[in-house]
Amino acid sequence: MKANSTFAIIMVAMLVLAAQMAGAQGKSEGPEQVLLQSANRERAAQGLAPLKWDTALAEAAKQHASQMARENTLSHQLPGEPDMKDRATRAGARFSALAENVAEGPSAENIHQQWMKSPPHRANLLDPQLDSVGISVAQNNGTLFAVEDFSLAAGGLSISEQEKLVSAQLEAQGLHLLSDTDDARRSCLLDNGYAGTHTPSFVLHYATSDLQTLPDMLEQRIRTNRYHSAAVGACSTGNKAGLSGYHVAVLLYE
Repeated sequence: MKANSTFAIIMVAMLVLAAQMAGAQGKSEGPEQVLLQSANRERAAQGLAPLKWDTALAEAAKQHASQMARENTLSHQLPGEPDMKDRATRAGARFSALAENVAEGPSAENIHQQWMKSPPHRANLLDPQLDSVGISVAQNNGTLFAVEDFSLAAGGLSISEQEKLVSAQLEAQGLHLLSDTDDARRSCLLDNGYAGTHTPSFVLHYATSDLQTLPDMLEQRIRTNRYHSAAVGACSTGNKAGLSGYHVAVLLYE
């Protein structure tokens, strides 16, 4: 019974993989596809769900692999290059967790074996908390430079849906929610402070992966009973996105 169950898991994973491969850069059996197939084969053998292909992560991986190949250097961050989180963010990825494997070798198969023999790289490949991947391979004089960017994808909530979740938490604390969110949304785009004509008494910018929990600082402010109304603005910007996935500005009024 156990053998049948394992076989079924592997077959389902391989069917999912076949669908992924059709969209993974549109090439047949290139090194990226070999690495994706190898990763999901390892995960299926452990009873784990296959990694989903993420085009934004693949773009981030491509930029990094290309720079490593140009400089003939293996690193998670080269001099003058954004770090892994910023690379993924700028490429448009939305995530709650992020990890990366890099390696160089003569072939995709060799690189995969390197990763599987390295405990931290193997842990990334078999992490049950990671569900998405983008892979890219660049070449320099016959040497392949490979990047696997893994993530736990952030939920695809619209801006208004994000605001409603935060607003519900504020209303539960007894605050009146203002219907005009324009000032709060413009404020969210700033690093700090507020934008608009209705000056708030307090502004908090924060990033979170859990929109149903308010930051401690905000909870403490509300408990002073100084504030009676609030406005919530969510935003998605390249220079502010990060591991949390969601970015919010809360404006409190006395």
